[in-house]
Amino acid sequence: MPRRNPARERAPQRKKAHHPDAFRCVSCRLDVPMIAPGTAHRNHCPHCLTSLHVDHRIPGDRRAACRGRMAALSITVRPDGEWLLIHHCQSCDELSANRIAGDDNALALLRIAMRPLSAPRLPLPAWAG
Repeated sequence: MPRRNPARERAPQRKKAHHPDAFRCVSCRLDVPMIAPGTAHRNHCPHCLTSLHVDHRIPGDRRAACRGRMAALSITVRPDGEWLLIHHCQSCDELSANRIAGDDNALALLRIAMRPLSAPRLPLPAWAG
């Protein structure tokens, strides 16, 4: 009886499933649906809030040449109360503001929003303490 050589036996390679209605997050590797409640152009993962640098000037234009990973840096709030994520591109250093979506991880958003309060980077005056 011939011996089996495990080095020659390889697991069949899976083909990547292409879903035009979803993308795979570059950070947490979860599949993310393109449709997002509260925004017309999803551009970040609702789980880890990481994005890709795909838009140039207009949300949804997908004209950025960089395609670098964008980390969620901070939160800002519009006068009407809408929250925006500030993303920082790890490749070209550009900043961008992106609307949050209704299914974004609320705990991750609050952690980012609380960063300035938990570890201030600027020295506070004595009277503010």
